[in-house]
Amino acid sequence: MDFSGFLAQLLNGLAEASSLFLVAAGLSLIFGVTRIVNFAHGSFYMLGVYAAYSAVEHLGGGGLGFWAGLVLASLAVGVLGAIVEIVLLRRIYPAPELFQLLATFALVLVVNDAVLWLWGPEELLGPRAPGLEGSIELLGRRYPVYNLFLIVVGPVVLGLMWLLLTRTRWGVLVRAATQDREMLGALGVNQAWLFTTVFALGAALAGLGGAVQLPREPASLTLDLRAIGEAFVVVVVGGMGSIPGAYVAALLIAEIKAICIGLGNTTVFGIEISFSKLTLVVEFLVMALVLVFRPWGLMGRPQAASRNSAPIEAPIRPGGPAFKAVAVAAVASLAALPWASSWLPYAPVLAQDVLLAVLFAVSLHFIMGPGGMHSFGHAAYYGLGAYGAAVLVKAATMPMPLALALAPLAAGLGALLFGWFCVRLSGVYLAMLTLAFSQIVWSIVFQWDSVTGGSNGLFGIWPAPWITPTVYYYGVLALVVLSVYAMRRMLFAPFGYALRAGRDSSLRADAIGIDVPRVQWMAFVIAGLFAGLAGALFVFSKGGISPDAMAVGKSVDGLVMVLLGGVQTLTGPVIGATAFNLLQDKIMRATEFWRASFGGVMLLLVLVFPQGLAGFARRLGDWRAARLAHGGAE
Repeated sequence: MDFSGFLAQLLNGLAEASSLFLVAAGLSLIFGVTRIVNFAHGSFYMLGVYAAYSAVEHLGGGGLGFWAGLVLASLAVGVLGAIVEIVLLRRIYPAPELFQLLATFALVLVVNDAVLWLWGPEELLGPRAPGLEGSIELLGRRYPVYNLFLIVVGPVVLGLMWLLLTRTRWGVLVRAATQDREMLGALGVNQAWLFTTVFALGAALAGLGGAVQLPREPASLTLDLRAIGEAFVVVVVGGMGSIPGAYVAALLIAEIKAICIGLGNTTVFGIEISFSKLTLVVEFLVMALVLVFRPWGLMGRPQAASRNSAPIEAPIRPGGPAFKAVAVAAVASLAALPWASSWLPYAPVLAQDVLLAVLFAVSLHFIMGPGGMHSFGHAAYYGLGAYGAAVLVKAATMPMPLALALAPLAAGLGALLFGWFCVRLSGVYLAMLTLAFSQIVWSIVFQWDSVTGGSNGLFGIWPAPWITPTVYYYGVLALVVLSVYAMRRMLFAPFGYALRAGRDSSLRADAIGIDVPRVQWMAFVIAGLFAGLAGALFVFSKGGISPDAMAVGKSVDGLVMVLLGGVQTLTGPVIGATAFNLLQDKIMRATEFWRASFGGVMLLLVLVFPQGLAGFARRLGDWRAARLAHGGAE
């Protein structure tokens, strides 16, 4: 590419940086004050595009109507953000951050189906910006004028945000809240009002970021998850809560992606490298590098908390006679399902899917609950196990049983590598690093056509001919039960006690001679092995694998299953995975708007049972036992 073309790509990078900054600035502002990792922020971006489309259509595409439509759309999204904060988020501020994440993810599902109901499934392309429709000549090339407008928008919004935060009383309160919210409350400041205004401004910025994209890209139902992924990267790289850091990070990431596009296919030392393909992963590579060497971001501040800040939980309990009887009955019922296939033909298939989900959820809970390590990228190990089995059968022509035995090792090796970096972080930074590694693995799988089949995946991978569906079902049942039992036994062994000690107080654990990073690293590898086993079993149950099975959505599903059941109990992931899959199957077949229905159920559970289904059942049992004991004492 010539110099003028390369310059055009750099200018495109500046325009993209402004767009990224508008979304990320709102997310960073909200996190800095409320400490909520708002997964629904991408939904506000998507709503901004749709609202701008409707506003412009109603007001007319002329100069005044178009620009007024963009402003009104961002204001409307800001008002909606204030309503969401008052009605929903204000009720869950005391809850752990993972439950807040679950609530905001449920909100994503509700908003997505609401948009589907209001605007339909078709993509909607807005009109060109009046007065900025054409292009100008730069070094012999035509360049869109609207992109130049976007380049200016970012610095202007940054300057206005700086004035608002440094020259107004409200800005002083916001900056004080980012430093010490408790002291701010002690001084008599109305924190509820402050949080609402901050959330409304953050949502309005996301809405504005979506609205200004109207002339560039169509409004679609996929914008929410795409926007939130990019915004998380920018906020983490720049530093959580730092507005200037968000702009610097947006500029850095957008320009690196632009340079990769500009380089295209370039020969380096005699090897042709497709730099354009790096655009799928380069932002996550940058985030991984920043988190490894500067965990608090480019312009953020180091956390004052200890290295592991997970809350101290009640000791886990061994299963009593009643629990063992229920477990045996459940396994016996699952074993009897194939015999009832004549009048319940779908039951064994659904039960097999539930079993695989249980194994995946239990492996994630292994590091989240007892380990206190929050992972947003556990699907990487599920996918490595799945693709390991598929490649061994397809490329190496390995027998299915041997491929099934070796495939989890691929996931274990990935966990061994990634875990070494991850266990050195905590909290949201640990979660973001796991997400970065997961996206790196996904991008490699997505683009390695010769080995993984690329976006098409690998298919035609079935069990050996002598393994009938019924035999395979019993094999899955046996492996899942043994795996869950093995992980449970580990948690009651000295290794499990050491793992929980490091979670509750890493300083005290270090003082008594426990190598906390080493124990957590071992837990990471163990969880990766069992997640890989779940992925390998999935391949042979469905006959193939595609990159979608290891995308961000799969990791989110795992988080939802663990939190739905309860992270403080060992039976939580089993109950959560079962409830999640049964609800999803039932609701998906019952209505077109299954996402909203499912999200509504999740919101209800978060508000009513914040400790999860298993945690609620345990507390109910403790309450009844206490009532009986009190009655007996009287």
